[in-house]
Amino acid sequence: MERTDELLMEAYRDGDGSAFPQLVCRYQNLLYGYLMRMVNNSEMAEDCFQETFLRVHRKAHTYQSGATFRNWIYAIATHTAIDTLRRNSRRPQTEPIEGHELLQPDAPDPSDDAAHNELKETVHAAIETLPPQQRAALVLAYYQGHTYAEVAEIMDCSLGTVKTHMSRALKKLSTLLPKGGVL
Repeated sequence: MERTDELLMEAYRDGDGSAFPQLVCRYQNLLYGYLMRMVNNSEMAEDCFQETFLRVHRKAHTYQSGATFRNWIYAIATHTAIDTLRRNSRRPQTEPIEGHELLQPDAPDPSDDAAHNELKETVHAAIETLPPQQRAALVLAYYQGHTYAEVAEIMDCSLGTVKTHMSRALKKLSTLLPKGGVL
């Protein structure tokens, strides 16, 4: 029987070194995709990914049994990404996010590929203009599928604060995106 993320983290915290690589393997694609959306630069996303797991290692003793590992690691990754964004005063180079759709997959007509790609770039550029906290709330809720309550736990803030971040992010995006542009 395969151990849950929580049991793996508890085992690692309690000295089982074999549990850590399993956690990295389980979360590498999901977490890297999230970090790529947050920082929009493959090198910075890779650095954030490594820093996230370094922090998981260093903070393993603080993991509380019964806590949801997924929310705990996303909290660490979110703080890492926000720290990185703040540390880099210049805007990161925009890169295409291969394998990670920015728009809902609605199987566009092949003749619409150019317009679709242009809209994806526009959406991505608009998201990049959001302040780090708003970007984190948006990416966690919309792209990663977390509930607002989970986002609040991950970002260590109230549910009302998450709703405010989302409202402000969506309001700003509505002014930047073409009418009918969908995230």
